[in-house]
Amino acid sequence: MKTLNLPATTLPDEAEKLRNEIREFLADEMAAGTFEPRCDSWLGSHSAELSEKLGERGWLGMTWPKKYGGHERTSLERFVLTEELLVAGAPVSAHWFADRQTGPLLLNYGTEQQRQTFLPKMAKGQLYFAIGLSEPNSGSDLASISTRAKKIGNKWVINGAKIWSSGAHHAHYMLVLLRTSPLEDGKKYAGLSQIIVDLSSSGVTIRPINLMTGEHHFNEVIFEDVEVSEEMVVGKLGEGWKQSMAELAFERSGPERILSTYPLLQELLVQLEDSSNPHVKNKIGRLVARLWTLRQMSLSVATLLLEGKSPDIEAALVKDLGTAFEKEVIEVTRDLVSVRPSLSSKNRLEVLLAEAILHAPGFTLRGGTTEILRSIISKGLGV
Repeated sequence: MKTLNLPATTLPDEAEKLRNEIREFLADEMAAGTFEPRCDSWLGSHSAELSEKLGERGWLGMTWPKKYGGHERTSLERFVLTEELLVAGAPVSAHWFADRQTGPLLLNYGTEQQRQTFLPKMAKGQLYFAIGLSEPNSGSDLASISTRAKKIGNKWVINGAKIWSSGAHHAHYMLVLLRTSPLEDGKKYAGLSQIIVDLSSSGVTIRPINLMTGEHHFNEVIFEDVEVSEEMVVGKLGEGWKQSMAELAFERSGPERILSTYPLLQELLVQLEDSSNPHVKNKIGRLVARLWTLRQMSLSVATLLLEGKSPDIEAALVKDLGTAFEKEVIEVTRDLVSVRPSLSSKNRLEVLLAEAILHAPGFTLRGGTTEILRSIISKGLGV
């Protein structure tokens, strides 16, 4: 039976020094009016200008080799950057997926040509990637996808559709999981590969999936006889499932699985700072204690990734507990303060509460549903 591996981790001095630099930068940006803190900003707030500014400061591709435009800093320093951007509610969705998972995936599995072509521009905050995993008829069974690529000469011809593709309408490319060989009985994980698709290609259609508010960050992406060079295949044919699961370890365990509603929690603390009500103190104390515990767990996973390990179970656990916490921030706010959530309110707490409520349905879906995550955890631990 496997046990969880969550080593105690403390941040080095250089990481804390970096934190102060980031806070100063973000304070200056907010003072200049370039952005206002928002909940779920890593998914729903886009700013090409801010992403490029982060790239100029060497805060994208932080852990990547310098020869690919990276800066060879530690994953713990990147962890600090991620924390501060989320705490500030900064608009970072433009570069998020490229920096968080596509870049590391290309470093691990991509060709030298792919690394030279994509990574330097990602590190400058000038090249955005979307992720093509979920499909309209697959539900939570990712391995049942039906998007296919057929080899014709030296090209692959792609047909199918992807859904819930965040930021695809802003992205330049999409990393697509698809079938490159027929499905075999009892081998649904075989025959899957990953291919990079230029979203400006002929045959690609991007349809918006708007939230109830009209916000647009989800999309359905349709491929109709889209031709892609064989040079855009990532890794080995048939190993797409293995690659995707490695990619999800980066996606599931970061601070964004804990801090999507942090701006709301911060504003709640401001409004209740003078309260002497024991019920209020108890509720806030529980939230803060859970936040700190989850933060330490996420930091432990970052350490395991730094050591080159694959903490799939630990990452799934952080994601499951983290997204439940993000929803609890909303519930506690509604319990402790009599406010009416409204995006048009002049009251910051009401605006942030509205943002959190409207985005919350996606918390336990993106990056893996709660049921799937708990299955991964239970199977991995043998319980």
